[in-house]
Amino acid sequence: MFGREKKSSSPVLSSSPEQQYANNYYDPDLPHPNAEYDDLHVQCPPHVQRRLVTKIDIRVIPVLSILYLLAFLDRTNIANASVFGLQKELGLKTTQYNTALTIFFVPYIVFEIPSNILLKKLKPHVWLSTCMFLFGLVTICQGLVQNYSGLLATRFFLGLAETGMFPGSFYLIGMWYKRSEAQRRYSFFFGSTSLAGAFGGLLASAIGKMSNMRGYAGWRWIFILEGVLTTVVAILFFFVIPDFPENAKWLTDEERSYVKARLRKDQGRSAAERAIGIRDVVNVFKDYKIFVGGFMYFGLVVPAYGYAFFAPGIIQTYGYSRIGTQLHSVPPWAASFTFAMIIAYFSDKFKHRFAFTLIPICLAIAGFGILITVHDNHHLEYAALFFVTMGTYSAMPVIVCWFTMNLGGHHRRAVGTAWQIGFGNIGGIIATYAFLPSDKPKFYETGYSICISFICLSAASCVVYAVSILWQNRWREKQPTDLGITEFEKTEKGDLSPDYRYLF
Repeated sequence: MFGREKKSSSPVLSSSPEQQYANNYYDPDLPHPNAEYDDLHVQCPPHVQRRLVTKIDIRVIPVLSILYLLAFLDRTNIANASVFGLQKELGLKTTQYNTALTIFFVPYIVFEIPSNILLKKLKPHVWLSTCMFLFGLVTICQGLVQNYSGLLATRFFLGLAETGMFPGSFYLIGMWYKRSEAQRRYSFFFGSTSLAGAFGGLLASAIGKMSNMRGYAGWRWIFILEGVLTTVVAILFFFVIPDFPENAKWLTDEERSYVKARLRKDQGRSAAERAIGIRDVVNVFKDYKIFVGGFMYFGLVVPAYGYAFFAPGIIQTYGYSRIGTQLHSVPPWAASFTFAMIIAYFSDKFKHRFAFTLIPICLAIAGFGILITVHDNHHLEYAALFFVTMGTYSAMPVIVCWFTMNLGGHHRRAVGTAWQIGFGNIGGIIATYAFLPSDKPKFYETGYSICISFICLSAASCVVYAVSILWQNRWREKQPTDLGITEFEKTEKGDLSPDYRYLF
């Protein structure tokens, strides 16, 4: 599986970049006996398309979803640990707990782009499994800390180890699927955050009963056992995490050629064989849409992490016990996963993204609006949490998929995806200070107001991005078809090529 790639038997006719790119795909114009054509009119071997997409689904999506489920679980289980006495045993005062949440995001934000560059250089199965093993190890150490300083140190290194998980997985998924079929896969992958929230609540309710076993408090066992689970899975995943299509040993030569051909037809050539340099990174940031995409995601990260880190504490104010709080945290997460898949289904069905960002956003605003105004009806407040999770965690995968899949080529997609996730996670820092202990008597109205404000920022950014790509598509339609640009230059431009059309 990890041996050297077999050398092609086809002679190399030219060493020029243009010829190398020309040889890097399955030519859909060559006649093929009993050929079939997919919806992009790319010629495919008989009966290949549906079987091949299913094969890719089985090899790519479940593995990456489990990977990110464990990453998000290890990142947010501190909220469950807090309910079981973490703050009291470590003697945390005032905003020290919030600071421990914040320090996670410092390395997590800074190293997003370098991580994606390393992902491409080292291959996904090596980089992602290594990062996974490391953040599992740090999670175990988090269960052994004795003071505030130790908690800060472990949270910092947890953020460093997890920095490549989300943007790396999104980047990898984007290199396997056409834009019109990607949303359901992205939403299922992103839904692992919702499953992690639900699973984390159930797991914490069980592990919390282990308090004082071997002399460790229940909150320590939450970190230790979940960390051990992650490290064991990481070792297994070294052998199963998929690489890019160009290096996938589990595809036949015929299947690999067809995958590259259909992606080239849908997204343009990828320039996979060329390393990413500093100039590539700089060129990406010359496009203003890159910054708009960052704000689209940034606006939703604040309510997303606000809920993930503080939901158990909020639910506990409704009068539930420690175990009851953990169990009542499960249904909103489960509902968000179901709703996200419904949104993804219709988004792919209609091949449309814009409207399916605004519909969930409006639902999230309604949820926070209820939480701000209603303080004497715990059943209604609890129902509002469903609106918050269903809206926030359904809009986020659509936004990331929409932006990521509109970036053409390995270089722009690797850098652009990492930028959107990295910049967006600055919102995580804001979220950690949105819900302060001093605001608890005021029903966390300040935190809810902050969340609504940033959701509106995300909605406005989505509108700007939609108008931008719609205008560019119409402008390109009016341009002459023959602009004297070589195939090599089109590949280097990615989605800035005059032939490229953005998905609205």
